[in-house]
Amino acid sequence: MDILIRPETENDYYENEVVTREAFWNLYVPGCNEHYLVHILRDHPDYLPEFSFVAEYQNKIIGNIFYTRSHVINEQNEKLDTLTFGPVSVLPEYQRKGVGSALIQHTVAIAKQKNHPAIIIYGSPCNYCKHGFKSSKDYLISTESGRYPHSMLVLELTKGVFQQHTWKYYDSHVYNFSDLKAEKFDEQFPPKVKEYRYTQEEFSIAIRAFL
Repeated sequence: MDILIRPETENDYYENEVVTREAFWNLYVPGCNEHYLVHILRDHPDYLPEFSFVAEYQNKIIGNIFYTRSHVINEQNEKLDTLTFGPVSVLPEYQRKGVGSALIQHTVAIAKQKNHPAIIIYGSPCNYCKHGFKSSKDYLISTESGRYPHSMLVLELTKGVFQQHTWKYYDSHVYNFSDLKAEKFDEQFPPKVKEYRYTQEEFSIAIRAFL
């Protein structure tokens, strides 16, 4: 596919929320709330607008990616700033065509140019290991409670940056939003049916899996 990757503009805001809603609807839960996250992200202090990009195909937005600040703290209470992306959205009819990969590769290249040390995300290993992500346990990066989620993944951009230390990961508070507010926000979009999908069971298992 011949796609154009460009920065998000204010004129794209609503269309991007629609794209994200379509991409995640019924995927992890009946309905979704990722489009609300995109909406509130832009006004949050952890938001990194220089990493917001859209994928266009035939003058239509078919995908997008958003980043926030995050950080890790080691056993000596030393802080290291990192990046986190998500959501990454691609319209269902364009998924598995390299659109998401193109958005990730484009922004990873920018992160390297800006000398960011690492990107840390929550996601399915089968989607992200192909981009160089590894288990957080390989770098001794745990949650605040000291656990190693199956879905916590790290892309090291500065080789050896995590060596000789143990770390705890802290993502942005923007991800801790109200489900009730997300439900209210969704009312402004055309109605869609909330249904069960087997992917919801896969997600339920994944988020309870630790190494």
